[in-house]
Order: sequence, then C-alpha cells, then structure tokens
Amino acid sequence: MYILTTKHHFDSAHFLKGYDGKCSNIHGHRWFIEVSVQSEALIEDGCKRGMLVDFHTLKDDLKKECDHFDHKLIMEEGSLKEATEKALEDEGFAMLRLPYRPTSENIAKYFYDYMTECGYQVKEVTCFETPENRATYTE
Repeated sequence: MYILTTKHHFDSAHFLKGYDGKCSNIHGHRWFIEVSVQSEALIEDGCKRGMLVDFHTLKDDLKKECDHFDHKLIMEEGSLKEATEKALEDEGFAMLRLPYRPTSENIAKYFYDYMTECGYQVKEVTCFETPENRATYTE
C-alpha cells in the first residue's frame, strides 16, 4: 500500500454552544489539516508515472477547502441568536455556518468526506486544533 500525506492550515475562531468550559467562549486556533491518501498501485504511464497522485494536485485540493474556512467564525447553525448573527454580518464579519458542532472530530470527518468527494482514496484525516491536540477520522 502506498500512502501520501500532506498538510495545510487555516486560522479561524469557533465556540461550542452549551459546552461546560472555556470552549463555550469564542476563541481562535491555527488549525492544521493533515490528509493521507492511499493506493495499491501507482500511475503507470505519462508524466505522473510512478506516482500515487501528483503532490501538487493533492495540496491544491486541500488548500482550496482550507481557504474556505480561513479567517471565519466557524459555528453550528442556530448556535447564535438571529439578531446576533445579523449584527455580526452588518459589521462585515465572515461566518461559516455548519450543520454540526465545530469540534476537531467533526472537522476531521468533514475534510475526510471532502477529499473523498474530490476522488481520493482517503486513508485518514487529522485535524490539529493545537500542536498538542488533534482528532483523526478514518473509516
């Protein structure tokens, strides 16, 4: 089995509504997303011969989605009052509303699903919330 791994990052804030602790407050992270893809075989011909996938393409696909999260307030849909969301929008703040709680675990699964939809055979995705704390999703 051949495995390639790449990593990209984004900066954003989040909070966990209803959490009993500090993470219920808005706070920021430099999130790192590490994606490993796998294959039993390598490309057999052409300019990519001997590769599982072109690293450049893999990195670009991951970066594209990381850029979608960058410098936004990531939050679960319905976790703020409508008036609060409106006030933030009126001030020009960028928000990303997700249908799930924005935990490292859920974000790892989101990127797993995204990279799978891009056509990769994903082995696992790890979401680093801090250098010491990470969540990994695999099937």
